Amino acid sequence: MVSSGSRIESHERFDLPVSEDGFLARQSSTGDRLTLVLVNADLGNGDPLELVDTSSLYSKTRPAYDGIGKVYMGRQISQVMGHLGAGWLERSKREQEERTDLLVEMMSLEPDEVIADIGSGTGYFSLRMAPRVPDGRVVAVDIQPEMNAILEKSAKELGISNVETVLGTITDVKIPPNTVDVVLFVDAYHEFSHPWEMKRSLMRALKPGGRIVLVEYRAEDPDVLIKPHHKMSESQALIEFEAAGFDWIKTMDDLPQQHVLIFQKPVRNQDVDG
Repeated sequence: MVSSGSRIESHERFDLPVSEDGFLARQSSTGDRLTLVLVNADLGNGDPLELVDTSSLYSKTRPAYDGIGKVYMGRQISQVMGHLGAGWLERSKREQEERTDLLVEMMSLEPDEVIADIGSGTGYFSLRMAPRVPDGRVVAVDIQPEMNAILEKSAKELGISNVETVLGTITDVKIPPNTVDVVLFVDAYHEFSHPWEMKRSLMRALKPGGRIVLVEYRAEDPDVLIKPHHKMSESQALIEFEAAGFDWIKTMDDLPQQHVLIFQKPVRNQDVDG
């Protein structure tokens, strides 16, 4: 449920196969907005969001020209850019148009961090982040083996050895639990056909306190000339990520066309106590 003051703006219902012994609630505030996840369960220290019945999360609609007809939290999921679109990712004007150099600076990477580049494609960002983490590594995840092959070839040509590719699936990033410090999505999340499952997979992969850097074209800006379902508003991103258990930290609008939203995996008492 998302409310502003006393007015309910939106809500989602999840029918969960759990007991009726009590309620667990989780909330996150963003300005004057409140996101509340309420689960009918008694799980002790467990995460009730792991029990969400995923079949209730998605619905169908008539496909838009740039969508797949599958709806998640009020948003139609976009079509996927295939490996034949690799040239768009590596276009010569991309740095100038999107200030990709500034984005890497904004991430404030530490030398020993492990970064997961989700939907890494040709490795445009993976190969630019790798020198920033000489004592760490970049895990480049894509579901298209052709994209991974392009990245591996480029890394070899550049002599970059701290990038590894992972062939993920549409529901699982295939990264071991609690091994990642930073997750980066650049114009990829809106294409995920199973966004809930992917976010929960990333929740497991991240270390406690690990952060997500979500980069999406601004849907609120009519001057951003990108297909409508390949853009995302800040409010939609907040609803989707906070509902999946992430804490919103901040939003940066320093880039010419894109939001940069920072989310964090919560640190629980047992994470601190060991």
